[in-house]
Amino acid sequence: MRLTFTTLLLALFAATIAAQQRSPGTLTPPIESILKNIRAADKGLLAVSEEDGRFLRVLVAMRNAKSVLEIGAASGYSGIWLGLGARESKGRVVSIEFDPQRAKEAAENIRKAGLTDVVHVIHGDAFAEIPKLPGTFDLVFLDAWKPDYKRFFDMVYPRLDPGGVFLAHNVVNKASEMEPFLKAIQAHPGLFTSVVSPGSEGISVSYKLR
Repeated sequence: MRLTFTTLLLALFAATIAAQQRSPGTLTPPIESILKNIRAADKGLLAVSEEDGRFLRVLVAMRNAKSVLEIGAASGYSGIWLGLGARESKGRVVSIEFDPQRAKEAAENIRKAGLTDVVHVIHGDAFAEIPKLPGTFDLVFLDAWKPDYKRFFDMVYPRLDPGGVFLAHNVVNKASEMEPFLKAIQAHPGLFTSVVSPGSEGISVSYKLR
């Protein structure tokens, strides 16, 4: 049977859709709706941009991260993106949020997204909660109070696996609030660091040398 070019394109498109549907980390319409609702209700502009969220998902999957720590869950927007990436890598995400209402919202949004088997939301002070967590981390995403960034980095760095990645949000639009942190990661002899801007806020990406 002779296939026309149009028929071939349609067949390739159908195969791509089928492959995406088979992928455990697929961004489904219901999850897209949840993400849009979170951003619509985000009056404090605490959620990352959609571009940054997509970047987090890709990085978790690409890194094949198994143990992901999020410091600053807000209402769960970035946690969903991290969770979708962790679905691909067969990993787990622990997301810590200090504010009780936001922690409740994050847990509920994670539940609605069907990611409770991948993402665990903890309400509490991350400085107190992180020492209670077992093991090490191969990817950390920091999006908490900006003046605390250096202190969080100092706490978590010893537990970051060699080859692990430490990510920090708002390093472009709020750089003046985290100057000690930025100086530390840029001068650290055990890190390779670069700053990327999928959206407008900026994310520092620090790779821990082996």
